[in-house]
Amino acid sequence: MYSHFFKRLLDFIITFFVLIILWPILLMITIGLYLVNKGSGVFFLQERPGKREKIFKVIKFRTMTTERDEKGNLLPDERRLTKMGKLIRSTSIDELPQLINVLKGDMALIGPRPLLPQYLPLYSKEQARRHEVRPGITGWAQVNGRNAISWTKKFELDVWYVDHCSFLLDLKIIFLTVKKVFVREGISSDTSATMEPFTGNN
Repeated sequence: MYSHFFKRLLDFIITFFVLIILWPILLMITIGLYLVNKGSGVFFLQERPGKREKIFKVIKFRTMTTERDEKGNLLPDERRLTKMGKLIRSTSIDELPQLINVLKGDMALIGPRPLLPQYLPLYSKEQARRHEVRPGITGWAQVNGRNAISWTKKFELDVWYVDHCSFLLDLKIIFLTVKKVFVREGISSDTSATMEPFTGNN
């Protein structure tokens, strides 16, 4: 009953009031990013698969510029990540615009993170079960390692959440997320400023 009705209702109510409270802060961040992103824009919109693999556009604050080298290729992540962007990413503030996705029903507050559409054919049948629920701003994998764990482990945690979704578990994830934000754990993998692409065998 919780996962099929009350979860969505709670998501909408909580998100609505959080946006009312946070809008002055979000406005200040928007202005700051406009000034430091070198014309790259403030928001980052990208197609992601949601529940039942339905494609939607996820909204995030843009933490990296779109600077390119002389051949027209994007510079490495660590060179495009601005100082303000690094701070916003390390505190997970870049995820806040996804509250709009939650209001729209594309996402939930808690659930498996929405990944790239090109990963869909790479999932095993078990890994694809992560799309049985709405994707979340934060989730079980995020509070258990985020970008610092392997893709295989991340998907195992996502599917575990699908099978054990409950109000108490969501409450636990919220508290652990707040803790992770303050400790700033798992923001990057061991070899990248973000997370290495999923290739289907890692």
